[in-house]
Amino acid sequence: MQPQNNPPPILEMRGISKTFPGVKALSNVNLTVYPGEVHALMGENGAGKSTLMKILSGAYRADAGGEVKIDEKVVHIDGPLSAKTLGIAVIYQELALSPNLTVAENIYLGREPSKGGQVDRAGMKEGCADVLQRLGATFEAETIVNDLSIAERQMVEIARAVHANARILVMDEPTTALSSRETDKLFELIRKLRAEGLAIIYISHRMAEVYELSDRCSVLRDGSYVGTLVRSELSAEKLVKMMVGRDLSKFYKKDHDAHGSRGKVIMRVAGMSDGRRVKSCSFDLHEGEVLCLAGLVGSGRTELARLIYGADPRQSGTVELDGKEISIRRPIDAVNAGLVYLTEDRKGQGLFLDMTVEQNVNLSVIDRDAFKGGLLNLGKSRTRAIDAIKALSIRVAGAFIEVGSLSGGNQQKVLLSRLLETKPRVLILDEPTRGVDIGAKSEIYRIIDDLVKSGAGVLVISSELPEVVGVADRVLVMREGHIVGEVGGSSGSPVSQESIIAYATGAVAPTTPVAQIN
Repeated sequence: MQPQNNPPPILEMRGISKTFPGVKALSNVNLTVYPGEVHALMGENGAGKSTLMKILSGAYRADAGGEVKIDEKVVHIDGPLSAKTLGIAVIYQELALSPNLTVAENIYLGREPSKGGQVDRAGMKEGCADVLQRLGATFEAETIVNDLSIAERQMVEIARAVHANARILVMDEPTTALSSRETDKLFELIRKLRAEGLAIIYISHRMAEVYELSDRCSVLRDGSYVGTLVRSELSAEKLVKMMVGRDLSKFYKKDHDAHGSRGKVIMRVAGMSDGRRVKSCSFDLHEGEVLCLAGLVGSGRTELARLIYGADPRQSGTVELDGKEISIRRPIDAVNAGLVYLTEDRKGQGLFLDMTVEQNVNLSVIDRDAFKGGLLNLGKSRTRAIDAIKALSIRVAGAFIEVGSLSGGNQQKVLLSRLLETKPRVLILDEPTRGVDIGAKSEIYRIIDDLVKSGAGVLVISSELPEVVGVADRVLVMREGHIVGEVGGSSGSPVSQESIIAYATGAVAPTTPVAQIN
């Protein structure tokens, strides 16, 4: 549906399909975008968003039968250069800049002007000054990109697109690595570009961003086009139903006895400190309980988890599991005792992206499959991986697929499955749904609920307050390395965003004593 008073569409993609060996990635997808609008593109990981945009950018070629129109004329996008010539620019999560070059050199990369047979660096500096000023950049054209923040590097990417006269700008999860202040600045820039007539295709899993920015929102599901909503029609209920094909009225799964009597203490942490960022933290985790650690960025939540797990050296503190103190000097000591940790950085610290699903699932228990003479029981490893794929609903063609090719949600479930193979008593989950789509989030909440129903204790660290409120039976709030308050449980106060923020910001006095929270 064309918005009222809008010019003809700048982009039309009609009947776009794409097949990879054994996989139908896109099936007859449509997308219409108008100049001067922010058009959100939403869908679960694996829905086909990236594939569609790679076809638009020339990285992939669509199957025969569909067509792409720019300014109502059919065009043939034969590759990235062809897309750039047509005014199409894509800014991916992983910024495509050369860090050792200057801002000007990056803006002109591949289009360098020459003078006297040499690159005209003075001309490049002068030529990109206007666009940097227009975008409100606070850095200079001669600045080395490696010296810029992530937000500033993103602005260089945008400047490069604008300088090359891009008319259609695709932004893929642009706020993932930005602070709230940097995000606000990016939104101001997006609104400015929209007012200048650029068409912006905005890909995000964050509904709040879609509500704030988008004029329209199109949804893909399982490689198919579901529909488009105009701004006045946007709601969480409609978008969720379009993305996952079902009503998620019970989005935060909590079938365990969340409000009943708590089980016995399964883990007791006492006096945990590293002497710097974590200061004498003590708490109990109960059997069958979801306990959340909340707090502002820098409050010490992840640092506390890593101390408990043995990933970082501690200055003081003890850990008891089922009433028995355990010595944890290294992560393997924790795993052997029944305590596992899901890192917040699944790609950098959790998964081996160039290894298969089967290899990743089996890494923590590979010693169980050794024959005499050091040979591995590959059949047992394969069966374990297949069972994990079924149990956690991992969307993958087979256990032989490399983990790096999977969506974020499926990568997270592979990492979870590896931890679950150790049959842990306690799980520490650090940002378990970061960077995953709404359908995968729901499945991860189901896994957490199943774990506590089976008697495990789960400690969740999350920066998303709605998630904390939705999954937690009890919340401990950290500030400046201390546990300063408890919400829910025996505290008598209900779990709410307001009560958590009050402790996290110091609006209320810390619970006394802060070192004895159970």
